[in-house]
Amino acid sequence: MKAQAFNLYNSELRQKMPFQPRRDGHIDMYVCGMTVYDYCHIGHARVMVAFDYITRFLRSQGWNVKYVRNITDIDDKIIKRANENHESIYDLTERFINAMNEDGEKLGCLAPDESPRATEFIPEMQSMINTLIDKGIAYPSNNGDVYYAVEKFDKYGRLSGRKLDDMQAGASERVDVEVEKKHPFDFVLWKGAKAGEPAWQSPWGNGRPGWHIECSAMSTCCLGNHFDIHGGGGDLIFPHHENEIAQSEGATGEQYVNYWMHVGFVNVDGEKMSKSLGNFFTIRDVMEKFHPEVIRYFILSSHYRSPINFSDVALKEAKNALTRFYQTAKAVQQSSQVQAELANINADDVAKSCYYGEFVEAMADDFNTPNALSVLFELSREVNRAIKAEEWTTAANHYAVFKALLDILAIVQHDVEGFLKSDIGLEKSALSDSDIEVQIQARADAKAAKDFAQADRIRQELLAQGIILEDSRQGTTWRRED
Repeated sequence: MKAQAFNLYNSELRQKMPFQPRRDGHIDMYVCGMTVYDYCHIGHARVMVAFDYITRFLRSQGWNVKYVRNITDIDDKIIKRANENHESIYDLTERFINAMNEDGEKLGCLAPDESPRATEFIPEMQSMINTLIDKGIAYPSNNGDVYYAVEKFDKYGRLSGRKLDDMQAGASERVDVEVEKKHPFDFVLWKGAKAGEPAWQSPWGNGRPGWHIECSAMSTCCLGNHFDIHGGGGDLIFPHHENEIAQSEGATGEQYVNYWMHVGFVNVDGEKMSKSLGNFFTIRDVMEKFHPEVIRYFILSSHYRSPINFSDVALKEAKNALTRFYQTAKAVQQSSQVQAELANINADDVAKSCYYGEFVEAMADDFNTPNALSVLFELSREVNRAIKAEEWTTAANHYAVFKALLDILAIVQHDVEGFLKSDIGLEKSALSDSDIEVQIQARADAKAAKDFAQADRIRQELLAQGIILEDSRQGTTWRRED
């Protein structure tokens, strides 16, 4: 399949533009991943899910995507947390890397092709720092630190749109303000060793890398000096990504990245979610109240660049919308006629559908998932209408497209009955699944005996306990109400 064209918004140029690959049919993409000192929060989930569905869509359109997402496993916060826990940095980071991978899998995210860890690339970081020193763009200090001289890089500020004269010192808590800096906005590449902290040997004395140099080294080692797409959260534009550009282009003399992509903030009550404000929610916290696929749908329901407001109300709306898709899948499963027709439909038939074309058009326009989901809702309605009208071939044709598009977004991937009967986050009913089945049989017996009043009483009693009965030609099924 020839790779299909698409447009994306380039954060550096602040405009939407056609994507032009460096190599025909190939996309090399690097995404800044997590600093693993705690469980991932919903902001992390948004980055994970966004670049997952972007990767899935691009691959479905014939692109050979190499997706790299790094892991920061050495950092001030990691050291502090390990010391507080009286454990090694390795034990701390390994535990939270495993937790991150578990969370990503539950959210339906494919593992990146490569997940480089910062501590695995210390020699490469030192080599890049040496190159910067040799070129006069970086300088060592007397205390073992090494700094990047921002005034030596003429293009500094081009991604964020900031100018050195306008910026404030200490823009990032990760950038130390030291008296030995030649310029107040110079940032650290290598930190001299401190007592009780992990350290590696270097030409400038024992120490460890600064945060920014980690991604410059890992990205260029995994994808080359110049690659297609660099992504991450919008909070990384400055200083992290700005500093990556300065480091990488300063060292290699080549353009670092062709396209920059940034995911919008997650807000809570109008404020950006952050640990410093105490208004953040871990993925695991939210999964105790909502099915993981509901969280994925919630993220899909907004354009990746737009701010998204996190709330229980928004997640309940996502659950209701996703439930509609599952109910369509259930209706097809219950129709032997539609099932028989589905056997006659192939991938070429799906690709020729006007709905498939509308979906691709939406996603090829900077990955517009809200518009793509509107196509799925239209298909859902058409499938249900056709089944009701006993138009089995039409229902099958629409459902084949519906299922193919759901698979690209990686939703409606769970057992249909299991999802509809899920009690995640619901007040636990006194009725078990087997209790409900007994009541359904009692209702069927009452109907057979023409005791319709009793049958209605059983339905209402179940409804009062959050159990919705659904009658069809195939019998009675049930699901739990929100």
